[in-house]
Amino acid sequence: MSKQGEIEYPDRIGEAGRVHLRGKPFTDPSCSTMLIAMGAVIGALPRPPADVLDCGVGGGWTSRFLVRAGYRVVGIDISPKMIALAEEDRLADGLQNLSFQVAEYETLAFKEQFDAVLFFDSLHHAADERAAISAAARALRPGGLLITHEPGEGHAASEVGKKAMEQWDVTEKDMPPHLIISLGELAGLRLNRLLPYPGIVERVAFPRNPIHRDARQLASRVVEILAFMKSMLVGEKRGTSIVVMEKK
Repeated sequence: MSKQGEIEYPDRIGEAGRVHLRGKPFTDPSCSTMLIAMGAVIGALPRPPADVLDCGVGGGWTSRFLVRAGYRVVGIDISPKMIALAEEDRLADGLQNLSFQVAEYETLAFKEQFDAVLFFDSLHHAADERAAISAAARALRPGGLLITHEPGEGHAASEVGKKAMEQWDVTEKDMPPHLIISLGELAGLRLNRLLPYPGIVERVAFPRNPIHRDARQLASRVVEILAFMKSMLVGEKRGTSIVVMEKK
């Protein structure tokens, strides 16, 4: 897919789509999972105040969360109209220590200016993920962290991924942890830790429905608990998880 679909995305989704975009995470059906994910990201970041580069911000909700948590944030996106929406909301909220720029994350000009770089559901839209991770590594100070929250194997072939490509002409890729780790290592980063997928954390720790004594429900519950334990003990390198890498 071309980058034009990403650039024109705010126009293509219409007014209802833009309202949803600007209200995230609270307007999203996955709101509770997204909040758990952002809690995990903030927990993995250096303690504030610290300088964070937020890549592929869309409407800027992740950047606003980080600023409210005490960070100094630069948010970038390839779409000028996305950045215009994000800046409008920043001004409406009166947020300081936050700026937005139109930029492609594959060709970032930053050099050792940030304590952390974040890709939150954005790296899988990259035309060249290796270039994006290399640019992120260059932007980090020594000891800085690259944090990614990206969909794992099977995303591009899923109904959600195929629909997005067909409807909006955007790039949708699988972005499993093992790929991010290997590209990060090529860019001079080392694995700091793998955090479990927030969705499985939610299902195991905060189930929406009570667990009954139905054998099928119990079996499904056991499978999820085992998957969660595996992701905690050895890390999930094929499915969705949060990857934290450190600049040497």
